[in-house]
Amino acid sequence: MKTAVVVIAVVVSRVFALAGEPTTVMYHQALNSGNKPSDIVIPEGVAAYKAEGLSVTKPGEVVTLDRYYSLAERTVRYVARFSKDAVALFTSNSKDFTAFVDMPRGKWGIKLPQGFRNYINREVSFSSDPAHEYLVEITRYYSTMTAVLYDLYTGEEARIEVTNDGAGGAGPGVVNTGQRVGLLHDYYCFGLDSGTELIVSDMTVLARQCDYTLLIYGDSITEPDDYYPASIFDKTWVRLIIDNVPGKAAASGRGGTQIKEILLRIKNELPYVKSKYVMVTIGTNDGNTEENLSELVEYILSQGSVPILNNIPSNEHNSQVAVNAQIEKIRQKYGLKGARFDIPTSLGHDGKEVDESTMWVEEYGFGSYRHHPNVKGAKLMYLQTLVDVPEIYE
Repeated sequence: MKTAVVVIAVVVSRVFALAGEPTTVMYHQALNSGNKPSDIVIPEGVAAYKAEGLSVTKPGEVVTLDRYYSLAERTVRYVARFSKDAVALFTSNSKDFTAFVDMPRGKWGIKLPQGFRNYINREVSFSSDPAHEYLVEITRYYSTMTAVLYDLYTGEEARIEVTNDGAGGAGPGVVNTGQRVGLLHDYYCFGLDSGTELIVSDMTVLARQCDYTLLIYGDSITEPDDYYPASIFDKTWVRLIIDNVPGKAAASGRGGTQIKEILLRIKNELPYVKSKYVMVTIGTNDGNTEENLSELVEYILSQGSVPILNNIPSNEHNSQVAVNAQIEKIRQKYGLKGARFDIPTSLGHDGKEVDESTMWVEEYGFGSYRHHPNVKGAKLMYLQTLVDVPEIYE
């Protein structure tokens, strides 16, 4: 009888494993000579696996986790040791946000980009001891970044928190001149800036929550964290949806991206955290085809989620007309719903010509742009979801 119970328990555990229960752990690996993950990319001569961890000994280059993330509610953790002369960096491949451990000076800090190749540092002191093991933790929560260094022997912590205060426009259109903070985009990296050795023994990537009602994917339009003034961030269309969806909701936007990057991010996030609905707004940066839109939809369906494929908002070049016709074709093909964001952001509410009063003013030396929704446009886009996809609020 006991044997039968054990067999049933094993079978049940395997069923749950195959089903892929929701989890906040999107990645976890011990790094050592007995475990060399294929997605840890090491430039030649930079690092080598040892029994106690991955030993980085060559300054100037970084080790990269080849997994692309943009979930705006996530944390990366490293368990690490540092030689007494080490200055170690924990950054992204875009280097838009860098945390550093400076052992000689006993400083834990972050570098904040201030224009091209210019940085300012925020630093706090900690008790550096090369005999101790430390936990490096960097959390992004939309426009706020928190970097914490924990001493795993003493429990001491050094903490820095900064919030991006977006411009709300560009050029003459800028409405805010607050602090700019990088958001640790894309791929996690670590390495030595100087010194003898950094040893990383564990690496973990966590979502803040799992088992979502709604995940919202897209490009910069879905990442107002990067361009909205902090004082009115709660008025972004993403925040309005998240605040009104019953249950859990989160965004995973990344400026400048196309559908190929969206699919890559979904594959690194959705199978772990799970979500009832997956909303996608993509195409402003071109790149959509019937083939890759279909692939996107079919992958979301394969994860047991319901795809919501939105129209992109109207813009200054009227490119939304052709893009949205293609999106509608895919919606018809799969029987999907989507928010028609082009309607409330167009002058005649016909999706043809952008209503500039709904967009931030962006004036660059190479052109004039109106494609990031301002407070008015965001409110109208949110209201459009109440009309087109009311089921997400049930």
